[in-house]
Amino acid sequence: QVQLVESGGGLVQAGDSLRLSCAASGRTFSSYAMGWFRQAPGKEREFVAGISWNGGITTYADSVKGRFTIFRDNAKNMVYLLMSSLKPEDTAVYYCAARRGLRIEVIVHEYDYWGQGTQVTVSS
Repeated sequence: QVQLVESGGGLVQAGDSLRLSCAASGRTFSSYAMGWFRQAPGKEREFVAGISWNGGITTYADSVKGRFTIFRDNAKNMVYLLMSSLKPEDTAVYYCAARRGLRIEVIVHEYDYWGQGTQVTVSS
């Protein structure tokens, strides 16, 4: 299995940038597609961005397209989410997730492993 630990969250102002990191441990990390999800209080967890096993394909939610970038470094067992032009509606707990497959999926139940989350708060 895979263990995931997120870091990099914090309090920022609208328009700022922030980089989230996800450190993975376990076997065959390079064979897992990875995703970032977020969840605001009282709301469902939603897909933010995903990346295929080798980084060749990325997918983004419409709400973050053009502002967020997902990338990975398999040699370091790391996946990142670079967020720019942050908006108050981006405020949520952000989760790193992995699935036993090479391709990206956008629904929560397709992912097998989850980190504990990191809080991102964007003020006006």
